[in-house]
Amino acid sequence: MPRSGIHPKWYPEAKVVCNGEVVATIGSTQPEINVDVWSGNHPFYTGTQKIIDTEGRVERFLRKYGMFDEAAAKDEK
Repeated sequence: MPRSGIHPKWYPEAKVVCNGEVVATIGSTQPEINVDVWSGNHPFYTGTQKIIDTEGRVERFLRKYGMFDEAAAKDEK
């Protein structure tokens, strides 16, 4: 049996807030959690993620592992 008086208060309806609006309700030891990024506005989950190719690193990786498409590279340039 756990000791009484040593555990934090549990909030079963804690609000997760992103940019001033409630995005989720979860159980937590804090009544409100403020976040900057969540799955609703993260580029990976929204499909707006872009690969930034600095110094040809992506192209070099694709060539190294045989996944590079020469025709597509010519179309981009």
